[in-house]
Amino acid sequence: MIKEMRLFDKKFRKNVHRYLFQCFLATLTILAVLFFLDILTETAIIAALGASAFVVFAIPNSYSSDARRLIGGYIIGIIVGILCYFISIYFPSSNFLTTTEMSLIVFGAIAVGIAIFIMAVTNTEHPPAAGIALGLVINPWTWVTIVFILCAIIWLSAIRKMLKPYLMDLISPS
Repeated sequence: MIKEMRLFDKKFRKNVHRYLFQCFLATLTILAVLFFLDILTETAIIAALGASAFVVFAIPNSYSSDARRLIGGYIIGIIVGILCYFISIYFPSSNFLTTTEMSLIVFGAIAVGIAIFIMAVTNTEHPPAAGIALGLVINPWTWVTIVFILCAIIWLSAIRKMLKPYLMDLISPS
């Protein structure tokens, strides 16, 4: 059986204002992030926050946009990313990890795997938070960056909670 292919979501016509409103909120959120973070050196961190804005504003009723998953996932991603970053700096010269770049690659991958495992075990799954774990290993960051990430995620969660009655899932299940 051939499935009908549509160019536009069937909900779009009836909800144009909601689509525009929710995408506008995502735009403002990322605009604020870009003003406060260094767009040239913290690209992985910014990309993860952008993905979280997508989850919160495009699928606000999804499992991953829940405050527990959003905030909890980022806390885990941040802790794991910081730990793996410091391990990569203090133990970069083993026989296998001959360069700093190789150390960042290996510990970046380890950070993602550990963050996913802990998020799954603790019921705090938020896919973009695994990106934060990676971003903190491979990108330069400061403690101000960490505080900003946490504030941004709490802000996203608060906006979702306040506006939940007015937000709808923009993505239709297949």
